[in-house]
Amino acid sequence: MKTTDLLRRLVAIVMLALPLAAPAQVPVIAQANHEQLLASSDAKLAANKRLVYDFWREVFEGGQLQLADRYLAETYIQHNPNVPTGRAGFVEFFAKFAKPKPVEARVKAPLVAITAEGDLVVLSFVREAADPADPAKKYTTTWFDMFRIEGGRIAEHWDPAPKQGR
Repeated sequence: MKTTDLLRRLVAIVMLALPLAAPAQVPVIAQANHEQLLASSDAKLAANKRLVYDFWREVFEGGQLQLADRYLAETYIQHNPNVPTGRAGFVEFFAKFAKPKPVEARVKAPLVAITAEGDLVVLSFVREAADPADPAKKYTTTWFDMFRIEGGRIAEHWDPAPKQGR
């Protein structure tokens, strides 16, 4: 076999093996600077981001359900298949689980981004899960919650939650 043929085969083997050596996933990383995530050159978008952020901190994470009327429209529409629609339905559902605790100065969940466009705000979070091939190992993915703002309150919510058995 000629040296050039051997070299070509070696290069071909290395080129085929390179994708196998690359990591299968780049981990999802949280953004430490929440103020940067909340910033916007558009005052309305910044206000919408802040509204959703504060709702998440105070009501969702802090369990301060008595503040729901500050953030949620009475006719709040819920697209998560496990949570009733309406502000009253939201409060009734989360009252079963929420334990009021001190409200933190910033969202505790690992935020990746806060995106606002028009009347929509999306919170993107790091989500860690067990690897189905090896439950002892973990991997990261991203979870999204999207909110529609109307009249200074959250009017609608979407997330990718699957329906849970009850």
